[in-house]
Amino acid sequence: MEASARTFLVVCVLCAATLRTGFGLHTVNAVYGETIIIPCGHETIDDLLFASWKYDAHDGTSQFLASRSAVKNKTTYGDALEYKNRVEVSENYTLFIANAVINDERRFVCMRVTADNVFEDPAVVRVFKPASKPEILEQPKIMETGKINRVGVCVAKDSYPDGNITWYRNGKILLPIDGAVIIDWNKENNSSSGLYSMQSSLHYMATKEDIRAIFSCTVTFFMPNGQVSAVSDTASFDIYYPTEKVTIQIQPSKKYIKEGDNITLQCRGNGNPPPQEFLYYLPGQEEGIVSSSAYHITDIKRNATGDYKCSLSDKNMMASTTVTVHYLDLALTPSGEVTKQIGDTFSVLCVPFASKNVSVMFMKDSKILTALPFKNLQYRDSGVYECLANLEEEGLKSRKTLKLTVEGKPRLKLSKTPSSDGKTKTISYEVEGFPKPEVSCSSTGNLVHLNKTDETVISNIRYSAKIIISPEENTTVICVAENKLGKEVRTLNVSAISIPERDEQNDSSDDSSDHAKLIVGIVVGLLLAALVAGVAYCIYIRKSSPGTKHVGKELGNTEENKKLEENNHKSEA
Repeated sequence: MEASARTFLVVCVLCAATLRTGFGLHTVNAVYGETIIIPCGHETIDDLLFASWKYDAHDGTSQFLASRSAVKNKTTYGDALEYKNRVEVSENYTLFIANAVINDERRFVCMRVTADNVFEDPAVVRVFKPASKPEILEQPKIMETGKINRVGVCVAKDSYPDGNITWYRNGKILLPIDGAVIIDWNKENNSSSGLYSMQSSLHYMATKEDIRAIFSCTVTFFMPNGQVSAVSDTASFDIYYPTEKVTIQIQPSKKYIKEGDNITLQCRGNGNPPPQEFLYYLPGQEEGIVSSSAYHITDIKRNATGDYKCSLSDKNMMASTTVTVHYLDLALTPSGEVTKQIGDTFSVLCVPFASKNVSVMFMKDSKILTALPFKNLQYRDSGVYECLANLEEEGLKSRKTLKLTVEGKPRLKLSKTPSSDGKTKTISYEVEGFPKPEVSCSSTGNLVHLNKTDETVISNIRYSAKIIISPEENTTVICVAENKLGKEVRTLNVSAISIPERDEQNDSSDDSSDHAKLIVGIVVGLLLAALVAGVAYCIYIRKSSPGTKHVGKELGNTEENKKLEENNHKSEA
């Protein structure tokens, strides 16, 4: 009877358990390596005797895991090796499984037993493991246009469940395209850990636009809170493509090239990698010169003007540029130092030789001349003349100089200035000429001393000085001015300081006229004196009678005759 009762109780418990199975089933999400927490039901049950945990083995059987007595407050564990030292049941019968693994993904059942009933609460455990950060492996160093290139293999490891890999170019998803984009995908499962490793390879038809393109991949997987993605580091590649065009440039870049400049012809191809060797063709040459990407020309000359070309070594795809060498020369005739005399006339010719039309101008003393003063030359025309030409845009300037020296014979002028004290007389001279004339002065008479002052410079062709004298008798001052072209003589009569002077002329011809007038006066005076003596003598003869008396008287008046002759001589004197 007692055995029958026990059998009935067990049957009732099993029936109750069977009746409760499937009710309250819920899922517990756990993260790989962390602790799994499974609550024992969600309802409170009174008069509980104990709670027992069991799990579904992979062979389909149900295995005892642990139980906890409500009366004795004691936990009993099963013999399952995979849960040894990993399982713990709390006071409220919650099951804790440490260090979650993929094998923990199964059904667990909490069975709570009272005196008259059994309650089962099943729970399904799901374990999640995030994938590692994806990496792009087997990257190429370069990609070539015109053919399929392998970009790399994106690998994401140790994920559970498995994930998906997506490729991106410049942040946009890459989808398979026949003949242009090929994507292969596969995954592997580790039999011991149950984790997945995913990988995807990308083959891509590169173009020149991919030179700065950025490739990346992402892996997408699930975690307890939903879908999660991890992004790889970016990858970029050097894209190789053939040269399609050749260009030639002049370095340094400037608008005009002038004679004497240093230039470099730079030939480039638009391929990658760029071509390193070119053929350069100089103006008028059929054969090219093999050189690297640059051809240097130093101290370029005007005859280097022309078309320059370059091509690849196979003479394909040629480029050309025109080089114009600007120059400016001047020919000045005459040039250097030119010497002329006052009144001369000569012509000057300044001819430019330039790469383009240019005008010339003459300057003197930093002033532009509208006409050249080379007719009837004067001293003021002496100086340095510049012929200038300027190509401003090209930065070219040229100048030639002519130094003109105008020479002339001396011209001398004398003047006299009376002294205020009456003791001296001042004679001034002013001389003009080039080269500078030398002036020397002298005087007639031995009693005149010439005291000459230092010359004063009036201009580069005119000088003056003073001569101070104290003549004790009338004298003539003679001055001579002389240079290599000739000389000029001037005289000036100067009276003694004791004799009042009348106004005298400066020129020597006036002095000669004064001498002539003086001589004529003396002659006229002598003639008048002789005439008076003759008249007196005639009167005297007439008063004398003829005969002996007259003769005697005449003879007796010999003394009177002597006196008369003496008087006549004094008159002449």
